[in-house]
Order: sequence, then C-alpha cells, then structure tokens
Amino acid sequence: MLDQQTLTAYQQDGAAVLRNVISLAWIERLREGVEQNLREPGPYAKHYTPAGNPGMFFGDYCNWERIEPYRDFFFHSNASALAAELMGSPKVNLYHEHVLVKEPGTKERTPWHHDQPYYPIDGKDIVSLWIPLDPVEKNTCVEFIAGSHAWGRWFTPARFVDQKTHTTAQDSRFEPPPDFEAERAQHRVLQWQLAVGDCIAFHGLTVHGAPENASSHRRRAFSARFTGADARFVLRNGFMSPPPPARGGPQPGAVMDSAAFPVLQAA
Repeated sequence: MLDQQTLTAYQQDGAAVLRNVISLAWIERLREGVEQNLREPGPYAKHYTPAGNPGMFFGDYCNWERIEPYRDFFFHSNASALAAELMGSPKVNLYHEHVLVKEPGTKERTPWHHDQPYYPIDGKDIVSLWIPLDPVEKNTCVEFIAGSHAWGRWFTPARFVDQKTHTTAQDSRFEPPPDFEAERAQHRVLQWQLAVGDCIAFHGLTVHGAPENASSHRRRAFSARFTGADARFVLRNGFMSPPPPARGGPQPGAVMDSAAFPVLQAA
C-alpha cells in the first residue's frame, strides 16, 4: 500500500506522512469512539488543562476492549497492514490506542519525549499511526525530530501535566532529556498540514512533541500503536505507561502474543 519513498522516509527519519490512507468511513467510526471516550473516560484518562484555563487537553488510552469502534478499527481496518509494511514485519500485534483531544484555544503543549521508554517493550518493531480526526494546520500538528529514533539514546519519560521527568522511572539506558525547544535549530523538525484521511507513522524512539491548539476548531487524534516480530515484553523498574496488564499479558522476555496484545497480522 505504501510507495518506496514513504517507506524510506520512515526508515531514515523515524516519521513519515501517509496521505489518504484511512477511509472516511473509518474516520467516522473513530469519531464515534472518541465521543464515547469523552463521555465515558477510562481509568487512565487525564485532563491536562488547569481549571480556569482556556480550551481543554484530554488524553486517554487502553480502551479498545470496551469501546467497540476502537476494537472494530484495530481488527477490521487496513491499519495493521500499514504497520506491517512500515516495520517490515511478518507479524503485527495490537499494543494499544492513545486518544488526544485539544479543543480550540488550548494553551498546553505536549512535551518533547519519545514513547518507548514509557513502555514495557524492548525491540525495534514498534510503530504508531497518529490519525487526525479533524483537519490539522501545520502550526498545530505534532512535531518530530528527524532521525532521533536512530540515536541509540533513551530519555527518561516526562509527565504531560507539568513536563517534569518521572523520578521513579528507572532503566540503565535512561538519561535526562535535553531542552529540545532550546536546541530546535540544531535539528530537522518535521511537521505537516494534514487532511482527514492522512496520518503520520512514527517509531517508538522518535522524539516528538506538539504545540498548543491556536486554531478555531478541535484537534482530535487517535494514535494506533502496534508491535512487530522482534518486540519483547519487559518489566522496567518503577514507572511504566501504560502499566503492564494485570491479566492476559505475556511473561517477561517473551514475544507480545497474548490476550492483552493480540496478533492482528501473521505470516
């Protein structure tokens, strides 16, 4: 489904834009799911906008088992096939979904971070599809530091609410994150204008963040997260997000295949 230019961009930069790959029917289905999610937040839901501030920054994840449109998307859309191509993996597992909503006028930024240090996962096969459910102007789009997935560096996870690092996150690879905003000019920062139907694919170690929503409309995004054949389940010391599943998960050191992380594509 993807041309070689797109695959090369993903491999080299750790992030690439995929144009017109999600049908409007699936976008509508995901919108239904997000509205249900807003009405019925899950146990991990967060409101990052302080009381009295304009707009609203909402986040939630790991609701695919209880929100039917999310489950339907993972098991019946073309998303897992896209993930297989991007990772070059004969197998794809569902990891989880992450929903992020920024209403118009929201001032809160999403801090610079990369995802894999938060996760109980080792391996190179991990990809997210950041799917906008509304048109996204370039200046409100999530930003990526090109090539950062290949640095071989793991930065301590940051808290979205105050952008401070999680002091309980422990791993011998972790190091304090630099001030990426201050050193922005030293990097090639990727950012796109997106139409409904487009998405951004990015690697679990690609550093990214997102600006405030200065537009006049909502910015709803559904991130579908997948792992591939070389991914292994691990238990880190201290903070992990999402937390390891209480039941149905694999044993530490094992492949992800389990009730918690079902196989969506297999050779």
